[in-house]
Amino acid sequence: MSKRTNFFKENLTVPNLLSVIRLIVIVPLIMALLNQRYIDAGICLLISGLSDMFDGAIARKFNQVTQLGKMLDPVADKLTLIAVLVCIAIMFPQVAVVVIILLLKDVIMLIGGAVLLCLKIRPPAAKWYGKVATAIFYTSIILIIFLKAVFHYENYILTVVLLLLTALAMVVAFISYGLIFIRLIKDRKSKDNREEKK
Repeated sequence: MSKRTNFFKENLTVPNLLSVIRLIVIVPLIMALLNQRYIDAGICLLISGLSDMFDGAIARKFNQVTQLGKMLDPVADKLTLIAVLVCIAIMFPQVAVVVIILLLKDVIMLIGGAVLLCLKIRPPAAKWYGKVATAIFYTSIILIIFLKAVFHYENYILTVVLLLLTALAMVVAFISYGLIFIRLIKDRKSKDNREEKK
C-alpha cells in the first residue's frame, strides 16, 4: 500500500471533514457579514460552531485522533476567528482597538504553531481553555449579529463588553498555550543536548 493511500486512509475521518467544513464556511461567512446578510452569517457561524464542538468529541470517542486533525482544528479556529474579527472591525470601527488585540494574539499563536512545525515539534492538541474561549467568541458574535439582524438593535456598550469578555478568555488561553510552547521548546533543547553528549 502506497504512502498516499495510507495518508488518506488514516486522515479521511469525520472529525477532519468537520474541520475542513469550517475552513470552507469561512468564505461565505465573510461575504455574508460584509454584505450585511446577518441571517446567512449567523447560519455560517452556527455550522462552524457546531462542527467545532463535535469534531473533538467524535475524534476521542471513536479513536479518530490524527496528527492532521490536531493541526486542522486550531487552524480552522484561528482563521475563522481572524476572518470574523476583521469583518467586525469593518462593521464596528468603534471597537477596532479590542479587535486588533484579539487579532495580534491569534496571529502570534499561528506563528508559534509554525515555529513548532519547523522545529519538527508536534503542536499540542486544542485544550479545554482554548475550546471555552472559542465558545465564548461564537456566543458573543452570534448574539451581536442576532440582535442587529432580528431586532435592528446595536448597543456600543454591549458590543464592547462581549468583546472584552472574549478577549479575557482568549488572553487566558493564550498565556496557557504560551506556557506549553515554552515547555515544548525547552524539552526539545534538553533532548538535543542529551543527544550531543552521547
